[in-house]
Amino acid sequence: MSAYNKTDIYPSTFILIGIPGLETAHIWISIPFCVVYLLALLGNCCLLFIIKTDPSLHEPMYLFLCMLALADLTVCTTAVPKLLSLFWFHDGEIRFEACLTQVFLIHSCSTMESGFFLAMAFDRYVAICNPLRHTSILTHSTVGGMGLVIVFRGTALLFPHPFLLRWLPYCRTNIISHTYCEFMALIKIACAETRIRRAYSLIVAFLTGGVDFILIICSYVLILYTVFHLPSKDARLKTLGTCGSHVCVILVSYTPAFFSFLTHRFGHHVAPHVHIFVANIYLLVPPMVNPIIYGVRTKKIRDRFLQFFKVSEINMFYA
Repeated sequence: MSAYNKTDIYPSTFILIGIPGLETAHIWISIPFCVVYLLALLGNCCLLFIIKTDPSLHEPMYLFLCMLALADLTVCTTAVPKLLSLFWFHDGEIRFEACLTQVFLIHSCSTMESGFFLAMAFDRYVAICNPLRHTSILTHSTVGGMGLVIVFRGTALLFPHPFLLRWLPYCRTNIISHTYCEFMALIKIACAETRIRRAYSLIVAFLTGGVDFILIICSYVLILYTVFHLPSKDARLKTLGTCGSHVCVILVSYTPAFFSFLTHRFGHHVAPHVHIFVANIYLLVPPMVNPIIYGVRTKKIRDRFLQFFKVSEINMFYA
């Protein structure tokens, strides 16, 4: 009896079922998901290569963009291969340890992404509000130090999450109504008191994404105050143009993130398939869109990108 209870309460595997209510459409949903994932891989790898090989792009904004690209690649690569395996081969089984690894990597790297957005906002604030000291304040060592602090914060605050889940009993079921392992999805199937764990998760979310978002808004209030005191309209438009890419990626990332976070905790009347679909959009779309936004809106990256493909075409022609 004790062996049965141990196996039943502390399962060695979980079963991911995908998007509830849309099981028959999984194969069709997988097609755009796969295309978006491949575009995210291609776009971020190209972005990293271009910035690494072009010394003129070794500026704080682009270095933070490289860090963001690495976090994006980690998040989507942690979840999407298993998601596609589930959709294509009905392979929903996942080891408990692998599930906890997914929880840690997805949540910690998402926290790091938020930190990199804040660092990029700080870069724009210094560049616009204190341009003469921009290079002396944001040196390469300072940028590297900020990156390490962001990585450490994401790792340290989210490191307890797998352990908070590891010792919970799961006597209700080992079936997870999701496409990947997520903290609140596991909390919901546990058959123990989870208020402290939920509170810790909520506090961490506020101290990271919430505080980051508030500080980003504050930085842009100061930026707008400075911009609207510039003497000419052209100067104001040109200065605001340097913030356009950053604002776009923030909106693309934070909108589904906040929706997913709030519906998981407070949106009891939101249909499960809507919440899970948006959660997948949050994992897939920002990593794909971020390189496109910066590639289209940033002349240096756009020119280098076109030059790279032009050289590749010439080499293929002569080969």
